[in-house]
Amino acid sequence: MLTILRQIAVTGIKTEAMPAPADENIVVARLQEEVLRTLGRALTIRQVDAGSCNGCELEIHALANPYYNIEGAGIRFVASPRHADMLLVTGPVSKHMAIALRRTYDATPDPKLVVAVGDCGCMGGIFGESYASLGRVANVIPVDVAIPGCPPTPTALLQGILAAITAHTPPKAEPESSSRTE
Repeated sequence: MLTILRQIAVTGIKTEAMPAPADENIVVARLQEEVLRTLGRALTIRQVDAGSCNGCELEIHALANPYYNIEGAGIRFVASPRHADMLLVTGPVSKHMAIALRRTYDATPDPKLVVAVGDCGCMGGIFGESYASLGRVANVIPVDVAIPGCPPTPTALLQGILAAITAHTPPKAEPESSSRTE
């Protein structure tokens, strides 16, 4: 015991350096800035499970925890497609969900964004097209952005949402300069 105390006295207190900010924090800050600049208000998302295994839903729910704080970034989930700006669709579209997905898409006001989430939503995943599945979301409704992964991480989800917003941002009008050469 005395040896350990001598070693502590000789070495002193050593601590690790402060870590750099997490990449996720940078993504969230950029996302919040982009959402508010583009829409001037919160982005509202309706999440639709078209037949997934719920792996993607777990990652989507993680966006609401204090670490990612999606509400703080100006993004919130709504219960009705009539109040949504974006549809976040997970899973391969089962034949039983095709009509409900089309109705949800039709009920979402224009301009609307559709994001396919996960390998199943993007490519049909391991299910593909079969007697019970229509495959990827794009086979049923138009998709603006696809976020691959099985399941995609919350950071990838945030990046995909940001990509959808920036891809459909109208170009900013440049003010005409009144300077003339004389």
